[in-house]
Amino acid sequence: MTGHRLTRELLLGGGLAEIVARSGPGVRVLSAAERRASLAASLAERPEHGEGVWLFAYGSLIWNPTIKVGERRVATVPGWHRAFCLAARAGRGTPDAPGLLLGLRQGGACQGAVLRVAEAGLEDELDVLWRREMVTGSYTPRWLPVLDPAGAVFGHALAFTMEPGSPAFSGDLSEAETVERLATAGGELGTCAEYLFRTCEGLRGIGVRDPALERLATLVEARLAAREALVPDQTAPAT
Repeated sequence: MTGHRLTRELLLGGGLAEIVARSGPGVRVLSAAERRASLAASLAERPEHGEGVWLFAYGSLIWNPTIKVGERRVATVPGWHRAFCLAARAGRGTPDAPGLLLGLRQGGACQGAVLRVAEAGLEDELDVLWRREMVTGSYTPRWLPVLDPAGAVFGHALAFTMEPGSPAFSGDLSEAETVERLATAGGELGTCAEYLFRTCEGLRGIGVRDPALERLATLVEARLAAREALVPDQTAPAT
């Protein structure tokens, strides 16, 4: 796979907001003042102080955090699960063919990684994070308890969750529709298939296997292979 198109430099330069704004008038990008207010509200609810904060990574933050991270641990968030539930009309999709990105939905449990963001420079790093995750305000940031591999709570982590009432919520899609969108959608930041495959690789890299994601990856690979088989070989000699 190629390098990441979503970079820290792109975020700091406002590039992601520009990409999203180009997707059409139906998508509203949060202003800088709105992002700052959202970040301040989350910090005001911070349950623990003094040693930096934990960030719960369950998708692309595992393999492309774009912020300065110290310690990383495997952790589980109870009461929430990872799901392709965020419609991507820019970045990894278009308004006419929206892709799907991961969000946290209520119910079950989610195993991923917690990333420690140091206290020194905390607000600057979280500003970069907000430019990425809250560009449209589609997620709801929450402080959620996190469990270590033994099942003991060791703190709270900031996590970006999906609200069913959000305009970006994709609804309860069938597996077939989810696979089709993951296999076919793409945009200026890459394809949804790449996003899925990198997430599976990132989880495996920390010793976590998500059976639901692995199944989707297998189905998407088969869909891509079937589509490729239908494309005529342009290098074949004419008969």
